[in-house]
Amino acid sequence: MPVALPVLLVMLLIAGCDRHSGPAQKAPASPGAIKEATAEPPAGSSPATYVGTRTCVGCHAEQFKRWQGSHHDLAMQEANADTVLGDFDNAEFNYYGARSRFFTHNGRYMVRTDGPDGKTADYPIAYTFGVHPLQQYLVALPGGKLQALGIAWDSRKTSEGGQRWFHLHPEEHIEAGDQLHWTGLNYNWNFICADCHSTNLQKNYDPASHTYATSWSEMDVGCEACHGPASRHLQWAANPDRAVTRKGFAVSYRAGQQAAWVMDAAAGTARLSAAAETQTEIETCAQCHSRRRTSFPGARAGSELLDHFSPALLTEPLYHADGQVRDEVYVYGSFLQSKMHAAGVSCSNCHEPHSLQLRAEGNAVCAQCHLPGKFDTAAHHFHPRGSEGAQCVNCHMPAKTYMQVDARRDHSLRVPRPDLSERLQTPNACTGCHTDQSNRWAARVLAEKFGPPTETHFGETLYAGRHGLPGAERALMALAVDDTQPAIARATAVSLLPRYLSRQSAQLLQAIAQGNEPLLNLGLAQSLESVPAPIRPALAIPLLYEGKRVTESLAANALAAHPVEQLPARVQQQYSRALASYRESERFNSDRPESLANLAGIHAQWGDQRQAELLYRQAISLAPYFTPAYVNLADLYRSSGRESDAESLLREALDRVPQKAPVQHALGLSLVRQGQRGAAIELLRQSATAEAAPARYIYVYAVALNSAGRPEEAIAELERGLEHYPADRQILSALVAMHREAGDETAARKYLRALQ
Repeated sequence: MPVALPVLLVMLLIAGCDRHSGPAQKAPASPGAIKEATAEPPAGSSPATYVGTRTCVGCHAEQFKRWQGSHHDLAMQEANADTVLGDFDNAEFNYYGARSRFFTHNGRYMVRTDGPDGKTADYPIAYTFGVHPLQQYLVALPGGKLQALGIAWDSRKTSEGGQRWFHLHPEEHIEAGDQLHWTGLNYNWNFICADCHSTNLQKNYDPASHTYATSWSEMDVGCEACHGPASRHLQWAANPDRAVTRKGFAVSYRAGQQAAWVMDAAAGTARLSAAAETQTEIETCAQCHSRRRTSFPGARAGSELLDHFSPALLTEPLYHADGQVRDEVYVYGSFLQSKMHAAGVSCSNCHEPHSLQLRAEGNAVCAQCHLPGKFDTAAHHFHPRGSEGAQCVNCHMPAKTYMQVDARRDHSLRVPRPDLSERLQTPNACTGCHTDQSNRWAARVLAEKFGPPTETHFGETLYAGRHGLPGAERALMALAVDDTQPAIARATAVSLLPRYLSRQSAQLLQAIAQGNEPLLNLGLAQSLESVPAPIRPALAIPLLYEGKRVTESLAANALAAHPVEQLPARVQQQYSRALASYRESERFNSDRPESLANLAGIHAQWGDQRQAELLYRQAISLAPYFTPAYVNLADLYRSSGRESDAESLLREALDRVPQKAPVQHALGLSLVRQGQRGAAIELLRQSATAEAAPARYIYVYAVALNSAGRPEEAIAELERGLEHYPADRQILSALVAMHREAGDETAARKYLRALQ
């Protein structure tokens, strides 16, 4: 029986929003294409409201001066002669034969390019997005949508390869209808980019008309984006003798700013002289500087992160197994892994929070806490002083380039581990520069200097968990309870444990659910759909009382198919409240097919097949390439006896989706049920041999071969599967059974030992 595909709860932010800026002039107020949200300072005890950055200048002139021209100030600007950096002097760009032209007309900046129907048309540029090392351009389309062009301007110097137009996907021919076309969902500003480039952003999506009425208080990232609405602060400033908490703000960063650091001369590293509260600042920055899904709008400075956002853990394909960045993850998930974070370092220790510039040049920023006489020496970094190899960041914060030109540094501030690269298939800073050398060479050089590594890296455990290696369950359990390891790594281990559930690991997960570690609870909540239904309530019910809205809502969704009327009344009430929150979150994000499919899943579990089908169809209409909607809808048809409808839908999907393996697998099972064994086996073969095919596809294909009287081929496929999933229980169990059927008891016992 096919298993409906769970939809990822962490939206993958597509590389279409640049978060870097540079010097340019400030834009005027936004034009009428997007509504401005205005507010007057309230009186009495009414909620604080946004008053605008210009209101702050009188008392905070120095901070305002530093902010002007910063990445935040220039995050988004009206397109005009002062802000547009690209060549709009009839410049042309050729992309797989499609020519786009950039020009001006009646004082407006224009682009002639292919639109949503594939036809060439002229589009006015509404806004610029970012400044350096690239500048993107936003075009207004009907329905209140702003879309980021896939062609961007390289604003680097000519000597650096800049001052040119380039496409963000130069190696793929992206045409209208493709999920990465500039007119599609994944280049939509309203959802993907807006809430981190403007202040007090309100998406205001209307699912009935599929339109937006997006508003903001300020077009860019102003003072109140980080400090919160300032109307009550203005009241305090007018009467500073009145007793007001935090001078009228909801949040203060003073405790972290006043933290005292003392140098440990023996270690050569500074430490806090006393415990200091730094998480408020980090979590406020993380609202934007993280890979996360916005589950509930309305976050303000100082808001609890997990009341509004579901941050990504160290999952594929975002991170390598050892936590190094792979996709764009925007710093937070990396920094949580670092010893700097564990020591109490916060963002503003390294970055001036208004200009966003580093506190010092080059290695001097690290020398604030690390004695140069110990660390900034050739004896430590092996390179001539002042060379590229002598720069701390090049070894401890290697950069990876995104969006073709934007190099971003890994903020996990890790010690290079080339000894892990061979085992975990991970990069390392040493051979990243010394490309003519091997990982073994780099590991040997480091071992000769510093001695061989003595600590087991959490990456080895996460790699085992990802790939089903022997001992993965025990290693994941050990990591989950090891409070000397980063919480985000432990939470990732928790999220992987349901793949290996035994009595022992289930008991551990229940203890975690009843514990008070928010990130671990989130990791469990994000993976509850992988937990067998009979034991899911034991893990989900405690999470209903976790205290973080995102975690509670995910737990409630995992219980949607459970007969909650059997639960105590107070638990039913808590469940109903949390499930209402989950549905509210998915409705808020119903401009995405993932959320429509999630809502459909709830209705399917409730037995409301009509509404479930409607929502799945809406998801397919919105994103015809979205594989889970087809597979889950086909499973809905199967469950209601509509097997021929399921087959038709899946055949339609094969022509429309880029990820074909899940569709091939589901269609193969449908044909098995209809007695079309020959065609079914071929589809199951295609799904089982696809790149990164899950273990279950290999197992099902082998079972089908064996049932068709082809046991030798079945055993060969299972043994091939073991190369990728050496501890998979289904594959091992099938090998035991098939070898016994073939009379090879010796081989059966070998796989039985592995299974045990």
